Amino acid sequence: MLKSFKEFLARGNVLDLAVAFILGVAFGRVVTSFVNDILMPPIGMLLGKMDFSNLYVNLGPGEYESLAAARAAGAPVIAYGSFINALVDFIIIAFALFLIIRAAMRANLTTAPPPMKNCPFCLQKIPEQATRCPVLHGGTDGRDEDGLISVSRSIRKAVEIIGE
Repeated sequence: MLKSFKEFLARGNVLDLAVAFILGVAFGRVVTSFVNDILMPPIGMLLGKMDFSNLYVNLGPGEYESLAAARAAGAPVIAYGSFINALVDFIIIAFALFLIIRAAMRANLTTAPPPMKNCPFCLQKIPEQATRCPVLHGGTDGRDEDGLISVSRSIRKAVEIIGE
């Protein structure tokens, strides 16, 4: 059982998922710090020295100086300032993921075309790995019913192509 568990963990997609999860958690912490420590303080300053992380509605009796004091007293509160911070976090992370996915999709769309060569009979461009030319051989390997290469058919098709 331990052996099969090790095999499961050794698969590439499980390791990729684990790395992605760890990077996602770290990225989330960076974004949270960015929102709480860099982005929201200037916005709060512009809105009259408002600290978003301290915005709340007290649902219980009494008044408290801060959200921390209300929570320490066990008062029921709606911490909508924390929700605003979490919402900004989410928007930033969603936009960053959108940019990453968009870049990955663009990278996949720009694959190089396969290397080409010229057909020795008709000089049409064909993939390097092709064993026969679809123009001259019509999708067959160019052999007639006796197993001989039908040169006359190839020449006839080449003349038809040149004549067009």
